[in-house]
Amino acid sequence: MGRLKLQTGINAIEEEPEECEDANSNKATLACMINSEIGAVLAVMRRNVRWGGRYMSGDDQLEHSLIQALKALRKQIFSWQHKWHAINPALYLQPFLEVIRSDETGAPITGVALSSVYKILTLDVIDQNTVNVEGTMHLIVDAVTSCRFEVTDPASEEVVLMKILQVLLACMKSKASVMLSNQHVCTIVNTCFRIVHQAGTKGELLQRIARHTMHELVRCIFAHLPDVDNTERALVNGSDTVRREAGGVNNEYAFGSRPLENGNLSSENDNLQLSTNFTSNVATAIDENIIMAGSGKEAVPYDVHHMTEPYGVPCMVEIFHFLCSLLNVAEHMGMSSRSNTMAFDEDVPLFALSLINSAVELGGPSISRHQRLLSLIQDELFRNLMQFGLSMSPLIVSMVCSIVLNLYHHLRKEVKLHLEAFFSCVILRLAQSRYGASYQQQEVAMEALVDFCRQKTFMVEMYANLDCDITCSNVFEELANLLSKSAFPVNCPLSSMHILALDGLIAVVEGMAERIGNGLLSSELAPVKLEEYTPFWMVKCDNYSDPNHWVPFVRRRKYTAGLDKNLVGDFLGNHDEFCVQVLHEFAGTFDFQDMTLDTALRLFLETFRLPGESQKIQRVLEAFSERYYEQSPHILANKDAALLLSYSLIMLNTDQHNVQVKKKMTEEDFIRNNRHINGGNDLPREFLSELYHSICKNEIRTIPEQGAGFPEMTPSRWIDLMHKSKKTAPFIVSDSVAYLDRDMFAIMSGPTIAAISVVFDHAEHEDVYQTCIDGFLAVAKISACHHLEDVLDDLVISLCKFTTLLNPSLVEEPVLVFGDDMKARMATVTVFTIANRYGDYIRAGWRNILDCILRLHKLGLLPARVASDAADESELSTDTGHGKPLTNSLSSTHMPAIGTPKRSSGLMGRFSQLLSLDTEEPRSQPTEQQLAAHQRTLQTIQKCHIDSIFTESKFLQAESLLQLARALIWAAGRPQKGNSTPEDEDTAVFCLELLIAITLNNRDRIVLLWQGVYEHISNIVQSTVMPCALVDKAVFGLLRICQRLLPYKENLADELLRSLQLVLKLDARVADAYCEQITQEVNRLVKANASHIRSQLGWRTITSLLSITARHPEASEAGFDALFFILSDGAHLLPANYVLCIDASRQFAESRVGQAERSVRALDLMSGSVDCLARWTNEAKEASEEEEVAKWSQDIGEMWLRLVQGLRKVCLDQREEVRNHALLSLQRCLTGVDGIVLAHGLWLQCFDLVIFTMLDDLLEIAQGHSQKDYRNMDGTLILAMKILSKNFLQLLQVLSQLSTFCKLWLGVLSRMEKYMKAKVRGKRSEKLQELVPELLKNTLLVMKTRGILVQRSALGGDSLWELTWLHVINIAPALQSEVFPEQDSEQLQHKHGEAEGSMVPHEIGFSYSK
Repeated sequence: MGRLKLQTGINAIEEEPEECEDANSNKATLACMINSEIGAVLAVMRRNVRWGGRYMSGDDQLEHSLIQALKALRKQIFSWQHKWHAINPALYLQPFLEVIRSDETGAPITGVALSSVYKILTLDVIDQNTVNVEGTMHLIVDAVTSCRFEVTDPASEEVVLMKILQVLLACMKSKASVMLSNQHVCTIVNTCFRIVHQAGTKGELLQRIARHTMHELVRCIFAHLPDVDNTERALVNGSDTVRREAGGVNNEYAFGSRPLENGNLSSENDNLQLSTNFTSNVATAIDENIIMAGSGKEAVPYDVHHMTEPYGVPCMVEIFHFLCSLLNVAEHMGMSSRSNTMAFDEDVPLFALSLINSAVELGGPSISRHQRLLSLIQDELFRNLMQFGLSMSPLIVSMVCSIVLNLYHHLRKEVKLHLEAFFSCVILRLAQSRYGASYQQQEVAMEALVDFCRQKTFMVEMYANLDCDITCSNVFEELANLLSKSAFPVNCPLSSMHILALDGLIAVVEGMAERIGNGLLSSELAPVKLEEYTPFWMVKCDNYSDPNHWVPFVRRRKYTAGLDKNLVGDFLGNHDEFCVQVLHEFAGTFDFQDMTLDTALRLFLETFRLPGESQKIQRVLEAFSERYYEQSPHILANKDAALLLSYSLIMLNTDQHNVQVKKKMTEEDFIRNNRHINGGNDLPREFLSELYHSICKNEIRTIPEQGAGFPEMTPSRWIDLMHKSKKTAPFIVSDSVAYLDRDMFAIMSGPTIAAISVVFDHAEHEDVYQTCIDGFLAVAKISACHHLEDVLDDLVISLCKFTTLLNPSLVEEPVLVFGDDMKARMATVTVFTIANRYGDYIRAGWRNILDCILRLHKLGLLPARVASDAADESELSTDTGHGKPLTNSLSSTHMPAIGTPKRSSGLMGRFSQLLSLDTEEPRSQPTEQQLAAHQRTLQTIQKCHIDSIFTESKFLQAESLLQLARALIWAAGRPQKGNSTPEDEDTAVFCLELLIAITLNNRDRIVLLWQGVYEHISNIVQSTVMPCALVDKAVFGLLRICQRLLPYKENLADELLRSLQLVLKLDARVADAYCEQITQEVNRLVKANASHIRSQLGWRTITSLLSITARHPEASEAGFDALFFILSDGAHLLPANYVLCIDASRQFAESRVGQAERSVRALDLMSGSVDCLARWTNEAKEASEEEEVAKWSQDIGEMWLRLVQGLRKVCLDQREEVRNHALLSLQRCLTGVDGIVLAHGLWLQCFDLVIFTMLDDLLEIAQGHSQKDYRNMDGTLILAMKILSKNFLQLLQVLSQLSTFCKLWLGVLSRMEKYMKAKVRGKRSEKLQELVPELLKNTLLVMKTRGILVQRSALGGDSLWELTWLHVINIAPALQSEVFPEQDSEQLQHKHGEAEGSMVPHEIGFSYSK
């Protein structure tokens, strides 16, 4: 800017000598400018005849002194050698100022002189460093404010007034303004304000400029406040204040009292003194009030010393007090809260309020450092704001709200109770029509409230400071309720007011949502526990600035019970000595200093309900009167006078305001009733009259107002507020941490959700939709982060209604309708956004969400594999293994036999129908709108990410996951035998698929889900009598769960595998239909998890399933494959599953399904398992102690016995190949037991239960069945006989030691005898005739060789010897001589005769032993 460059040039003269030429140039430029201004003034002066000639003084003609001074200045300016800032500015300003002061100059001349001064001021030549700058600035202000000129025409007068304003503003904006004194600043403002009033009778332009200048002045002055030093220029406290008050009021410097003119205006000429106009017309009446307003003790002016100092706080206090006085003037002139005369009543207060607002904006927090300013705001300003806040003028109300918002920002620590009063008595009254406010007032109040709500900490601070203080009203709760109610459109369309209230509500919840993540969520806040009652006045806070102290303090105080006003009144009026003592102590807490009697009585009776009994009323009023007389005796003679008058006021109050009293007391009646009560004398009539009218106009409420809501601010309430504000707790300033948000949100959540929902329901524009959605998401975030599950459920339930998905579909094309409904689409996306983001805290809401999902599924709108298991992506491209692809709602691949609903054919299929051109059934081409609707629908579903709810369910909290699973089971419905419709079954299948998906995704928490999942699948399995998609999904889902979870949950293996027993409970028709696929899944299960199945219970289930397949044509191969996997090489054979697998193998061996080769392989598996028994025996010997080895040996022996018993059964098979292979396998198992420790008793059992039984059964078959049924039984019998002989000989040494050997030997002999005599197909077998004697001979020879079969001479005879030959003779008589040739045959015959009698008992005993 030019003036900055000029200043730079001036400084350069001092600092840079080499740039003297530039400096000289700038110096000359300034001189030229001033010279031109001199010329301009002189030129205008010469136009006037008075200045054009010469004045005669004696014989000489002299020029006027004004012209001489200007010409003298012109001569000097070019000859000054000093730098400009070293030249006294008074030298070049004085001639111009004289012209301005002169009453001889006309308006044009004065105007030009003012312009010249303005130009010089704006050159920035004058600053703090200029010589005599202070005197110069004072000179300018004095001259301009004392301006005199002749008024020639109204236009020229307005020009001069505008230029006066211009110069005064330039003075305040110049760098030298800091040198102005407090007095001169007050004078400047006073002058401007007088011009403002004078402008009321002038043109519009002057009015606007005058008001604008006043604003700029106030802004300049109060912008200086933060820079004022607190110790030097602020209000001087302590002794200075006392001295000033003791010295009295010096009115010379009181604002508005200093006269503007410097002398009396002569009446002989037409000159018009500036102040003459200001004191005319309306200004005269106003000025008197302004000057006198607030002249009591609160407005003690500063002394001369302070007023002559450089300007600072003193002038600001005077100016601010003056601005507040303007509001008082408006009130004194008849301003009322219900007045609607907008001419004066709106203009003056609005102007004053706008100036006050500017002062507060620029003074900011600095105001709190200056007690005098702060006191003005706390008392005078706020009292007026409370009054004008109820104005009928929306402009005034709006300005009042703006001021309060600024005060909240900058000074909220100092105006805690004032804010409470403003919201209770102004905002909450105006914003509701039931208090008589106009729509415009309501709208302005609501706008103001929304502005407050947009301040992030406002609601938190209201809650902490007011709601949590038992002595204050619940401002936060009331404001939140007001916003919620105001957003409800009741029997009317949505209006801007509803949207405004909604904005406020959402601003509050979004503020809470933003604070989340800043630390200290609800989980860190312990719940408030009030184990015993603590009086609220005893609960203290050590540090109001430390959240660790004030947060628990206010939370406890919020939940502390208050006092009931009715009970307090009854207690205080009680005659009990203690109650009377409390009453007097209570009355002593009131400060009635300088209060009128009715005001004090109102204040006293507002704190409790006055009891109804006359004696109690008297006791209460006695305590009040005593306290009042003690503090404010005034004209009362004694406390009895106070008591009688108080009683009289209560009676007057009842008389005037009770509707049942028809004849009201008159003023004369009241005065007459109160004669001679003041110590025997009368009270002044004016005093009683004032009391009478006060009570008549304003009722003393002795009963708490029922539903009265928010009271008006009365003088008594204001006095009470000012007293309380001195004692109230410090204001708690909140930061961005969510300390109290949970408690606050719990209060407002219900109405908030309802309000947003109603607006969303009634809204018709996208921007309103989006606002509501933002609110919903904020509510969801807060609910989730503060663990308010019920609130989140309510929100989800409410939102689901707007998706339109839960409505019964009556439209023909619901997909198109959905695509055209923006509200429904936005609600749908929001529901699923909440489900994905905050699913941890959804409980009952899952049911509604699932209802929406099911509806989308029925409409064919869900993407493929919504319920896919994210942990197994490989299945995405393959079938499940049992021949049926997974449910895909975009295709119609459910069970075709059931009849899939048409709607489930998928969106793409239906969409393609629209595009197809079918000649048989012509269809119209889809319109662009239909195509767009389809596209929007697809995009909406894509945005929902519905699949993520299930694939990401592993991250859900346990309770939420459990509720989701229960909701799926609930949505699927309880299966009914044969009664379900295809659509119901499709739903059940889909729900089951989702249930299985979340089960698989939560394998680490399977315990949580398993019981419910199992019971649901069990219900399906047991209620299904025919094959269908549902049982298909249930059975194979169960198998899939087992497959996937066994590797991870070995502790649950038994539980999981036991569940597979459900498959065994399938209806026969169902089981037959799915047997092959089930077996394939079991096969997979075994191969993948055999090493994870440890218990006998688990293996029993597996082998049971495998055994069933042995006789199923399609399933047997897969079943045997699984069994082969277990038994081959003994890799997965365990003591726990050995017997079970052997039994299963036996069933496969016996099965005639398939080739005999498989039966042979099954036998090989059985016989090969002997190696495992041997291995286990060795392992037990190496790793265990003797006792455990013995136990293991016993267990292994029993397993071996079960093995050979199983083989014995297969030995009876009808097929020759299988039968003979079973015998060979049995032989292997009987002889290959070297590594197995078998007890002697086991061998006896083996002969008895296996070998002998097998021989008997085979013989029976050979003799009882035809060759056609059992081919080549001869060979089988031969093999069986060889097994008997071989095993007997192998074990002979061991068996011969047993006491029962004789019986065993007789059993062998009897079988040989039977086989020798056996007839196969009606004739004896030649091969057996040859084999049996040979085997017997070998046996006898071995027994002879080992000394087992020898003749012993003993008392009683030798039974073994005799019995042996008794049987041998029946088989082969010649063997006797061949084996024992040395024995005499006669002797043998003799022994034979003797033993005949004992043969039968021995056989019977042997049979019994079996």
